[in-house]
Formats: sequence, structure tokens, C-alpha cells
Amino acid sequence: MNDTNIHLEIINTINLKKDEKYAKTYKRFFKTSLGDYAENDIFIGVKVPELRKIAKTYNNISLENIRKLLNNNIHEYRHCGLIILVNKYEKTKHKSEKEEIFNFYLKNTKYINNWDLVDCSCAKIIGNYIYYNIDKINILYNLSKSDNLWERRISIISTHYFIRKNNFEHTLNISKILLTDKEDLINKAVGWMLREVGNRDKETLLNFIKENIGNIPKITLRYSLEKFNKSEREYYYNINKNRK
Repeated sequence: MNDTNIHLEIINTINLKKDEKYAKTYKRFFKTSLGDYAENDIFIGVKVPELRKIAKTYNNISLENIRKLLNNNIHEYRHCGLIILVNKYEKTKHKSEKEEIFNFYLKNTKYINNWDLVDCSCAKIIGNYIYYNIDKINILYNLSKSDNLWERRISIISTHYFIRKNNFEHTLNISKILLTDKEDLINKAVGWMLREVGNRDKETLLNFIKENIGNIPKITLRYSLEKFNKSEREYYYNINKNRK
């Protein structure tokens, strides 16, 4: 495929699916008002299943064209670009190509700047690559200390791949680093990953909670205990209620 400007074709295809009604809903849902975390994000109202269908048609485009999709204020263009990137990563069997995509992702995190963009891609690329190249694990710890909200979210959500392999060490370590984070989206992400740990090993989750109960943000605790019964949840909520 001669794809020098194929990103323009993809953009035109996405534009055919735009819907102003959904765009208004997404603007509210993804907090695009002035001062919100996504105040500069622009939505045109294309549903994710439509983006996935479009992406499947363009799996072989170059990283440069994906970069052009990512380097755009329109949310759906970036989302489609990331779906294509994940598809390329999962499709290739070549270690060198996986490494190239991994490095490309890290170089372009400034465009992966909303929670759905992070969540749909980082575990499948960053988490997967580091799991099989564990000498790169410090990258996750460095991201967890980034000034960039989305890089911090990447650090914890990427460990979802480790969790699926029943490896909880780095999820717990990075969760502990992020317990003092002031951002609601990080608190929720940590709680989500802790809940995933608990789904596989309840005792490991409870040990983490007991060791850190005085430092766990309330919303993180609620997310992490979501699958527990009411009495168990209330027990830990009561211990946590005096958290400053």
C-alpha cells in the first residue's frame, strides 16, 4: 500500500460517521469544559465500534501516518490511530517491529491524552512489551513519577497485562507510588487495577489494603473493593474514614 497520505483517507472515512448528538454527549462525558482534564479535546461523535471497523481496514499503514492521526485535536482520529497501532503490534511476530512500535508509543505519549486512549492501548503495547522484556521495567516506574497525568495513568494501566499473567508485584509497587496522587483519574485507575488483582488473588489485595489503609484515597478503596460483599466493604471503609 502506497500510504504517503493515507491518514487523510482515514480522516475522511471517520468524518462520514460523525454525529453531532453523540459529539455533545462525549464532550460532557470526557470533561472538555474549561479547566477540565480534556478542555482542548474535540469530539465529532463517532462510536468506538465504528472506529474499530475503520481501523481494521488500515492495519498496514506506516507509523508516520499513525503519527499524523495522533497529532490531531480530533479525539476520534487519535483513537483510531491507536487502535491501528495496537492491531499492528499484535499482528506482527517480529521482535524488531514490536520494539519499534513500543518506542513509537513512548515517543508520542503527549498525544495519548485522555483516559480512553490510554486504556485501549497501553497494556496491549507497553504492558505486553515490558512483560517479555523485563529489563525495561524501570520505564513504568519512571512514568509513574511523571508530571504528565496520562503518563502516570499509562504506568498503572500497563500493569494490567502483568495481572493477566498472575504477576502482581509491579501493580502493587506502582499503586503504592500513586497513592498520594491528587488526580481523580489516577485514584480510579489504581483502584481498578487493585480490583483486578483481587479478582485473581483476594488475599494479596487484602494484604495491600491492610498495609496501606491509612494512605489509600477513598475512591481508590471503593474501586478496589467493588467485588467484595457489603459487610467486607463497610469494614474497610470504616477503618479508612479517618484518612486525611
